[in-house]
Amino acid sequence: MDRTWAVSGIDLHVEVAGTRVSRSLEEALRRAVASGGIPGGTRLPATRTLAADLGVSRNSVARAYEQLTAEGWLDARVGAGTWVSDRVARPVAPPPSPVPAGPVLDLRGGVPDPTAFPRQEWASAVRRAVSGAPADVFGYTDPRGVPALREALAEYLARARGVRASGENVFVGRGFADVLAVVCGALRARGARRFAVEEYGHGAHRRIIRAHGLEVLALPVDEGGADVSLLDGSGAEAVLLTPAHQFPTGVPLAADRRVRLVRWAERTGALVVEDDYDGEFRYDRRAVGALQALAPEHVLYAGTASKSLAPAVGLAWAAAPPSLVPAMVARRESTGGGQDTLNQLALAEFVGSHQYDRNVRRLRHRYRARREALDTAVRERLPGCRVSGLSAGLHCLVELPEGTRESDVAAEAARRGLALEGLSSFAAVPGRVDRVPGRRPSVVVGYGAPRSHQYARALAAAVAAVSAVASPR
Repeated sequence: MDRTWAVSGIDLHVEVAGTRVSRSLEEALRRAVASGGIPGGTRLPATRTLAADLGVSRNSVARAYEQLTAEGWLDARVGAGTWVSDRVARPVAPPPSPVPAGPVLDLRGGVPDPTAFPRQEWASAVRRAVSGAPADVFGYTDPRGVPALREALAEYLARARGVRASGENVFVGRGFADVLAVVCGALRARGARRFAVEEYGHGAHRRIIRAHGLEVLALPVDEGGADVSLLDGSGAEAVLLTPAHQFPTGVPLAADRRVRLVRWAERTGALVVEDDYDGEFRYDRRAVGALQALAPEHVLYAGTASKSLAPAVGLAWAAAPPSLVPAMVARRESTGGGQDTLNQLALAEFVGSHQYDRNVRRLRHRYRARREALDTAVRERLPGCRVSGLSAGLHCLVELPEGTRESDVAAEAARRGLALEGLSSFAAVPGRVDRVPGRRPSVVVGYGAPRSHQYARALAAAVAAVSAVASPR
């Protein structure tokens, strides 16, 4: 027989089989103790209780306990019961395989400082949200997300980013990749075949698009952002862009290209996915407003809490064209994805109480200071190099002297314990960077990732790595 019983509030499992019940129980308990399944110091149930749970005689349990006590597996304490002995030797686990040491400093692009997470404020928001929430929100909720969060986000996005949306067409997901996957699935179900992207961007995003059976078309990027004129006649039914601060080149989409993009979408019925991954962080002037406001029926605006709070929050959102929302809901339901209700309730409270705004302002001050320190270091210590891209976000490009190989700089940085990536590592087409007229080799410097006490050391390591490899021509 196969039974589970409770020991001091802990559920345990034992198998008892055959006609020799006492011997079978004895062997099952011995195996459980020897393997660590029942830890030393655990109090076992009384013989009467265990016999009733297993449906065997009390004498059978008593004989098993007596034998294991005699062998030293158990301790019988007068008036206190029977306990697993603390003296039983446990199997020694093999030592873990050595893990290669990786860089201890991090200047990868788009990575936030994890120590900046507002622990106390978030904990307070969680307490307020959970204690004040009605009981029905702890059940199964709307596939679009918790209504309170969708309404709070619609209000915030309208105020801070100029997005035109209501809670009805806000869709909450588990990070931007999840939102993108839902959009791709919805588009594929509607017959889409081709999805355009910027020639530089996250490889993971391109993989998600391809995984949904969509062909990827790469649009060249220059000082005006993606060349959206190539969308005409391309057959693309959707395009993914980072118009406020192109990742990773750091340039905004030019005003005339924004207009041309919207007209293309209106004319063809295509979808523009606007990834506003760090739009709240502009340091030289007011942030560029959301592209979505120009054509809410054709642009899906996507944002995330990863940069403004932390990746651990695990939430992203989309203000979607109303016509696309049913297909996104159907896609979510077909994949069985659930909602992180408690985190959503906390974020709704955090946004609604304006703690989100205050945290963004605090981070804006921190990252602005880091960007200024980087600008100064390059200007004063790296002749022949220059910083390019908007004074915004958590990263920028450092352009290297002609003839410098990005891979050599990245390798030298790694030898100095620093994670640093070249621009070409983000290219949709390998080697594309070498074929763009006037584009210098560059490294993507993310000034968000290091802890505050590590930033100066990380910056010094980057300067040293570039100096060791690059030479002005």
